[in-house]
Amino acid sequence: MGANAPRHISADEAAALVKDGDFVIVGGNGGTGTPEALIEAVERRFLAGQGPHDLTLFHVTGIGAIHEHGLCHFGHKGLVRRVIGGHYGLQVPFMALIDGNHIEAYNFPQGVMTGLCRAMASGQPGILTHVGIETYMDPRQGTPESGGRMNARTTEQLVEHVCLLDRDWLFYRVPGAPRVALIRGTTADEDGYITMEHEATTREDLSIAQAVHNTGGTVICQVKRLARRGSLNPHMVKIPGFLVDYIVVEPEQMQTFGTAYDPSRSGETRVPTSSILPDPMSERRVMARRAALELRPGDVVNLGVGVSAMIPNVAAEEGIEDLITLTVEAGVIGGVPGHAREFGTAVNPRAIIDQGYQFDFYDGGGLSAAFLSFAEVDPQGNVNVTKFGNRFAGSGGFIDITQNTRRLVFSGTMTGGGLKIGLGDGGIAIGQEGQMKKFVSAVEQISFSGHLAREKGQEVTFVTERAVFQLEREGVVLTEIAPGVRLQEDVLDQMEFRPLIAPAVKPMDARLFRPGPMALRDEFLMKAARPRHAA
Repeated sequence: MGANAPRHISADEAAALVKDGDFVIVGGNGGTGTPEALIEAVERRFLAGQGPHDLTLFHVTGIGAIHEHGLCHFGHKGLVRRVIGGHYGLQVPFMALIDGNHIEAYNFPQGVMTGLCRAMASGQPGILTHVGIETYMDPRQGTPESGGRMNARTTEQLVEHVCLLDRDWLFYRVPGAPRVALIRGTTADEDGYITMEHEATTREDLSIAQAVHNTGGTVICQVKRLARRGSLNPHMVKIPGFLVDYIVVEPEQMQTFGTAYDPSRSGETRVPTSSILPDPMSERRVMARRAALELRPGDVVNLGVGVSAMIPNVAAEEGIEDLITLTVEAGVIGGVPGHAREFGTAVNPRAIIDQGYQFDFYDGGGLSAAFLSFAEVDPQGNVNVTKFGNRFAGSGGFIDITQNTRRLVFSGTMTGGGLKIGLGDGGIAIGQEGQMKKFVSAVEQISFSGHLAREKGQEVTFVTERAVFQLEREGVVLTEIAPGVRLQEDVLDQMEFRPLIAPAVKPMDARLFRPGPMALRDEFLMKAARPRHAA
């Protein structure tokens, strides 16, 4: 074993290395890449009264499975003092600490978060970007949440507005010097070189390791197995051994929170798309199908969570997945992205790149189209997906993607809270209306600026289960209505504002509401492919 080889220790021994007040970076993305054994060990030690306390916690995006796994293990008073994260919706117990003002909390866009990892690694003071302008990230908003602050306890401003070269920018400060990294891979050789051949994503674990190593901190890597020194293919090595201080072997390491190991998600094998079963018919599938009608041949697309994450299943059923390139923020390109506990991964990916490079592409305007969800929409076309009531989930990659993509499709039901929809006869029947209207007079928080979108000429569509709207210069315009739906009672009366109405409102395609394939492939091929690099 080399002189600088990392020590092999247990998860509990690794947890003992985390001290009171440490700045800890935790790797992982949603349900993939999480060093679960290390996180569980920190929780066990804390609950046994042995600390650590008052940690500063940094994580690029939501790590958890709603009520379990990931940072749900850190949802205890006293364990964390400050958190900086990209998204919190997948870690409800932890989010309760934020809602209860028990910890200081910041939410920055996911691409900004991965950029901050690289800034910390290279000794930079922060990152300068246009991402977040005219949203709640912008300190000029003047609200308690401006600058990505999540509660009243969080007072320090970490985001500054800067005017440079006659443009508005936001400067996101590095929040300190990281002291501990908790990351993971698949295989470690005797000198600590790490590969990720069974991982469904490679994330920014290299940048995290560099950042902590360069500040003299401690890098702990959880792996599935060990290998002989020098036996790993150098093209497969993601983290060089001199960056790693400790190795923890966890043979039962799950690929995602829902899957022990699926070789088609790591690229080891490929499966026929016919093996991907269609999602059951529901109003959510209707919206995913209608959103899919906005796809064009040759599109390079990002897909968000919720309804939009169901679009790949529609594409597979319709046989058009090979005519577009689907991507997700975590760095997966091509294939059929998963949703729920498999979100962030894909079956049959064509490439898996580090997340930071994916956001370089997104932030530079490389995407053809993006499909996302909405919680609230107002007359100006502003969208809120980040805060509703006492639930402040955060932005994830939403702000990066929506500010930098020419064509956007937002999906969501017309109302929420008790909505019951029946499908049949090529249309819908509303059995029970939801208690909460989603088209509101003013959004609670601006996650997407309709004003900025109109200035930039973005094409914006809002898809619901019963109607479709477009964002035009004059505001939100109703363009389609579902068969079986009454314009006044079922659409206009369910909005807090009256939209503009297109001169000829079209019926939504009846095929959307019927089970079975819609036979879209031939129609899809007839569409004019959008020219590459077109504005």
